[in-house]
Amino acid sequence: MSNLKMKDAALIYLDRSGGLQKFIDDCKYYNDSKQSYAVYRFNILINPSDIVELDAELGNHILHHPLKAAQVFQSVCFVAIKTLSLIGQLQTETQINIVLKLTHLPPLPSYDFDICEFPLDYTSQRFYMMQGIVIAMTTITKYSQGARFLCSDEGCPFSKGFQYIRVHVPGATESSTVRNDFLCNLCSSSLQEDRKFRVLGDKQIVEIITTKVIHAFQGYTKNQPFRFQSLTIFLRDELVNKMKMGNEYKIVGIPVCVETSQTSVCIEANSVILCNPKVPLGISDNFRCLLSLTSTSCWKFTAILANIFASQIVPPGTYNLLKFCLLMSLVQSSDRNKELEDYLDILIITSDTLLVDRLLNFSINLVPRGIRHPVSTEIFPTLSKNTYGTGAVSIQAGSALLAKGGVCFIGDIASHKKDKLEQLQSVLENRSITVYIPGKKFRDDTDQQVTFPVQCSFWSFVDMDSPSRRNAQRPSTLIGQMDCSLIPSNLIEAFGLLINCNESSPCHPLLPSVQHTLKKAIDPEGLLYLASKQFTTEDFEKLLAFAKNLNVELSLEAERMIHGYYLSSRRIRTDSICGSKLSASALKYLVSLSEAHARLSLRNKVLKEDVLIAALLFETSLTLKYVLELRASGLSLDAFYSRLDLCHLSHSTTSGFFCVCGTKQSNPGLYEC
Repeated sequence: MSNLKMKDAALIYLDRSGGLQKFIDDCKYYNDSKQSYAVYRFNILINPSDIVELDAELGNHILHHPLKAAQVFQSVCFVAIKTLSLIGQLQTETQINIVLKLTHLPPLPSYDFDICEFPLDYTSQRFYMMQGIVIAMTTITKYSQGARFLCSDEGCPFSKGFQYIRVHVPGATESSTVRNDFLCNLCSSSLQEDRKFRVLGDKQIVEIITTKVIHAFQGYTKNQPFRFQSLTIFLRDELVNKMKMGNEYKIVGIPVCVETSQTSVCIEANSVILCNPKVPLGISDNFRCLLSLTSTSCWKFTAILANIFASQIVPPGTYNLLKFCLLMSLVQSSDRNKELEDYLDILIITSDTLLVDRLLNFSINLVPRGIRHPVSTEIFPTLSKNTYGTGAVSIQAGSALLAKGGVCFIGDIASHKKDKLEQLQSVLENRSITVYIPGKKFRDDTDQQVTFPVQCSFWSFVDMDSPSRRNAQRPSTLIGQMDCSLIPSNLIEAFGLLINCNESSPCHPLLPSVQHTLKKAIDPEGLLYLASKQFTTEDFEKLLAFAKNLNVELSLEAERMIHGYYLSSRRIRTDSICGSKLSASALKYLVSLSEAHARLSLRNKVLKEDVLIAALLFETSLTLKYVLELRASGLSLDAFYSRLDLCHLSHSTTSGFFCVCGTKQSNPGLYEC
């Protein structure tokens, strides 16, 4: 009686939700087709909230006994087909394969499947919700969705018809659906498959890691060894290619135990939902007050941000150019609009690698996808053999794809081999990486290639005090060519910003950094400056999360200014032999820098003041790359910067000046604007 009640509730739900009309349309497709089918597959969309409200028992069956619930809908659909004469060729109820697709699960702890908690429930065959980031996926292969079997004894009534239909159920292996040792229930003779009726479907295997694991890639493991394990997700049919590398998803599925070379827990996915990052509605009160106080200038707010940023690592007023560029790169690191040209890549030339490394490591922890590339892994995708014996190739993400919508810090650029640097240059120029899959190596008939977009900013530095560079340098070394013997000039050109960061330069006085280091050694957790207390790390995280999700647009004046500057720069830097020394990507960098400053200023429109800052930073980077006068003058790098004051930008229409690179140490916490 209870089963009959659930069938009535299932029919009512299909009628109310529009599922019955969709079912009729699907039946019409099968009925009009000239092809003969042994299995008729139907997807039924289920909203658990609606169905529990309609009938609690049926809702409980769907959530906790999905296989039994599918049989209820199977009976209802079979009666509907026969009553309405929807499919003339249908003979038995077993020919109907019902797949219940859930829209969501109740937001209760009992439905959460936490990869980090043990033991894992893989025996109840019920739905769970899990969340994770895709770190690997296979190519698409085929699996047996359904098959028809006949009794081998011709005298048996079951040697004809569609009595023995086997379909795939969650957790079933290929041998569970199709093999040669099935027996007839009537005469115990062996069953033989009618191969012309086998139904094949698409299958893809994906590996995810919990979001908590990202902290292990951000450089703070407290010197403790760590281990994490991925969870395998099986995607079938319409879910194939629904998950993209590096994205975070919520997955509704059934945990199962799969035995191959070793026993492992996997998830048979039922539905996949892309996770959208939470965007804060505003900024902290302290930053809101600061923004109000600096509203008279388009530069004051961002200048003060650069001055006080990372006061836990370096004292305020030092390394301001580097900190300013890091902040602009962070607000440009987002997949909000899928524009691959938005990202700002930074290459730093420094002799103080320890301090720069700490500063970069602190910065990547302010965004959810800041990844510090581990030396033992690969930056870009690699191939491996799938361990589940499906014959598919597994593509491992690598640090760059894992940092999607964030920053990938790859450390000292000279620590990578030549072929990896060439690959990095190609990615910086094209913003995509293509993985070639040789067919012979992985037992496939044809070669394949898969292209992934690379949606992250790259940070790296060049250690000028390494022994190889000290021996390689010459007194007349050119700015921007000091590493040509070790690092390809085309790779340096591919980075959007090239920054000189020398602790002994006028913009980076040595004494405050030494004092800061000594105080931190005495009190590692102490807040040494007033700025550290007023503007906490959490305040900066909230500010960056809010700023990078702002939608900005170029004003007409700013657009004209960018084009005018770009055309003038190309004309000035053109000779009759080599042509223009300014690459075509310069326009892209100028737009990106202008948008970054507008976002950091918490504005939705790019103004001419943003373009001025973009031009200053771009010219500073170009100077470091291309100034040839040093060869003739014989000036050292530090002497050049002492003569060419790039620390300030004067503008006749402002009441003062905007400090980009540093401030006077007599007043290290303030900017005069």
